[in-house]
This record gives sequence, C-alpha cells and structure tokens, in this order.
Amino acid sequence: MKKNLFLLGFMACSLTMLGQTDKKESWYFKAGASYFGQTAATEFPTVGGNLPLNRTYVGGKLVSEESVTGSFGEGFRTGVTAGYRFNTRLGVEMGVNYYSSADKTMAQTTTDQIFVANGKPVYNFKSVGQITAFDLAPALVLFLGEHAGFESYSKVGVIVPIHGDLEITTDAIAPTGVASPATVAVHSVDKVKPNPTIGFMAALGTSYKLGKNISVFGELEYRNFTVHGKTKETIEFTQNGQNALAGRTQAQIHTNYQDRLDTNSNNAATNPNGLDSSKPMDELSSYVGISGLGLTLGLKYSL
Repeated sequence: MKKNLFLLGFMACSLTMLGQTDKKESWYFKAGASYFGQTAATEFPTVGGNLPLNRTYVGGKLVSEESVTGSFGEGFRTGVTAGYRFNTRLGVEMGVNYYSSADKTMAQTTTDQIFVANGKPVYNFKSVGQITAFDLAPALVLFLGEHAGFESYSKVGVIVPIHGDLEITTDAIAPTGVASPATVAVHSVDKVKPNPTIGFMAALGTSYKLGKNISVFGELEYRNFTVHGKTKETIEFTQNGQNALAGRTQAQIHTNYQDRLDTNSNNAATNPNGLDSSKPMDELSSYVGISGLGLTLGLKYSL
C-alpha cells in the first residue's frame, strides 16, 4: 500500500515538474464567430394570451392544429476570449460574447374568415420571437497535446447572461368590433426581460500555428440553459400603420411575471375585484430554452 502511494506521489510530482519545465505560454487571446443549431425543442410559452399553437380554419371550422415547439439555441455568435495557461495541460478562459438567435414562430392562426368561437374572435395573426444577449463564459481548459502542428483541447464552463431580451413581434388582421371598418391591421412589439440565470457549456477544439504567435482555431461547442421571464413591455403598437401605443393602458403595456397567481394578483382570472388597468398585469412566469450545438472558427494570439 505504501509502495503504491509512493508511486502515485512520484507520478504526480513528475507531471507537475513536466508542466513547469515544458510550459509553452501564459496569456493568449482569441476572437471568433460561431453558428449554432438548436438541439432540444420544447413547447413555447403562451404569447399575449395565445397558446403556442399553429391553427388553420376554413369556413369557420378548425382543419389543422399542431403545437409550436422549438429552441432559441439556433443563431449566430461573435466573441472575444482571454485565456491563461498554467502549464502544458491546464488553463482557464473568460469569454465575452454577443448572441443573436434565429427568428422563431411562437404562435399562429390562419383563417379564411373572421368569426367568433367560444366567445372569442378567431382572426389571422403570427407571433415571432428573437433573443439577443451578451454573456460571460468562464471555462476550465484541458490541453490534450500537440501533433503535426495541431493542438487539441477540451473545456467545460458556465454561461452567465449579463444583458439581453426576448423580442416578440406580432402582426394581426383583427376585428374592430364595429361594422365599418370590419378589421384593423395591428402590429406590436413586446420585449421580455429575463431573471438572472446560469447555463452550462462544453467544447472540443483544436488550434494550428500559422506563426510564432498566431494560430487559427476551431471549436465544437454544446450549450444549454433556460431563460426565465421577469417583465414584459410593449414598445410598439400600431393600427393600420398609425402609432396607437398612447391609447393602451398600463396593464396592456406592462406585465410582471409571477410564479403564482392568487386573489391579490392583478389578473382578472384570479382577483375577484378584477383587473386594475392603471397597474401592470400579473401573469404566470414564462420560460424559453436556449440549447444548441455550434461551430466556432477564429484566430488566436499567444504572448
């Protein structure tokens, strides 16, 4: 037993000495661009009271219906990274990234005529969401060795969004409630601000030296995290192209997301006193996923 412990200790010391004597560099910096594809689709949250459904009506009858699922993990990212290499095998990185997701349809209804079903009007509308965000990405890097000019590595870390929002754009041809005109073209833009959250990332990469200090690198990265809505604000609202935001109530413009609605919430569904339109509306919390697998290409400068 003592012999085994001695051998393990000797190996550990040897590796430590190797890391100290074969140290290649200390600081390095990377700049790159990425494209991510979504890897996990979940059902989108309710959008403006509309369920995440794609519905089609013909002649006043529902002819097709399907759940709208997806992830905001598909999109483009650019970023810069500072890294510090302790020795040949171990290092740390801190990335600063800007991410813009692809547009995702979150709810839609298509009908050849406007009518009333179950006390609610059925009309044409489409809601499309997009996420933009800045994040920090600290990571631990394990360098796997160099061969034929290529040096491979793996890393794991977390993603910490520091600024961003979900922007939902809705276009509708809605009934006016009066005989003439019968419909109005409505355009609205809502911004959902998130609660603080942390995600997970893991990557495999390799670099190839072009010169003494310059290398190219490529990384295959997986990331996964969920964004939890905090507030929502309508920033645009037009009718037939005319600005109509001033005519909206505070409850129609502002929303506070809650984990639970009760008799004290500003929501007519649970409050016996009804909705106070002069205050922000309370609605149940919404969640959207950002899960993706991406490829990053860029340049690396080593000191």
